[in-house]
Amino acid sequence: MKNIIWGIVLLLIIGWVLGFVVFKILGAVIHLLLILAIVLVIYNWLNNKKST
Repeated sequence: MKNIIWGIVLLLIIGWVLGFVVFKILGAVIHLLLILAIVLVIYNWLNNKKST
């Protein structure tokens, strides 16, 4: 199971590096989507804390 997780991590890092170095525009879009996802997770987490 650890080999599968390390394989996924390695693929994500390689994809991130390629997106950042090779495809500058695509890399910027990926970074924006990651930031948006983090903001939405924090927003949902704060909303769930307030409702309980």
